Amino acid sequence: MDSVRSNWHQPSRRVPLALKILIAGGFGVGKTTLVGAVSEIRPLQTEEVLTSASLGTDDTSWVEGKNTTTVAMDFGRITINDDLQVYLFGTPGQDRFWFLWDELAFGALGAVVLADTRRLADCFPSVDYFEQRGTPFVVGVNCFEGAQQFSQDSVRRALDLDPDVPIVLCDARNRGSGKTVLIALVEHVAYLRGQPVPAG
Repeated sequence: MDSVRSNWHQPSRRVPLALKILIAGGFGVGKTTLVGAVSEIRPLQTEEVLTSASLGTDDTSWVEGKNTTTVAMDFGRITINDDLQVYLFGTPGQDRFWFLWDELAFGALGAVVLADTRRLADCFPSVDYFEQRGTPFVVGVNCFEGAQQFSQDSVRRALDLDPDVPIVLCDARNRGSGKTVLIALVEHVAYLRGQPVPAG
């Protein structure tokens, strides 16, 4: 009975604040890879094998080796400290799954739009979506091996981005690189809200 009393009087554990970040972009740009690289837990993935039914629908140019696709979302988590956790939601890249985006975007702090310079046009729908919703976003240029490298200014002009939208070069396979993109988003959101951004 005494142990029950002692447990009863213990302060309840605080529920950490949760931030929601979307990882968006075109088909095969590296969204699932990025979520998997930075997540501290084994990410939830809803990938299905590409079949002949997707021929003519999914553009596999430049990603010929890709044989699966996300059909709902990817989910990962990063614990910043006892009071703060970041939840990552990777969106499906194909047009036919866009009906899921409104649900995934609800309550999001902001978004990372991954871009492949070999297929920049594939991320236009993501950029347009977040611009229309007024959702803060950064563009992460996933630097694929063998792809021609372009300056941030060139990418900005090609995507017709506002001057204040950050562009970050990254490698979606690398945990540190992925975290750099996420930090850039959080700093961008803080700047837009007029909150101080830590130096360094």
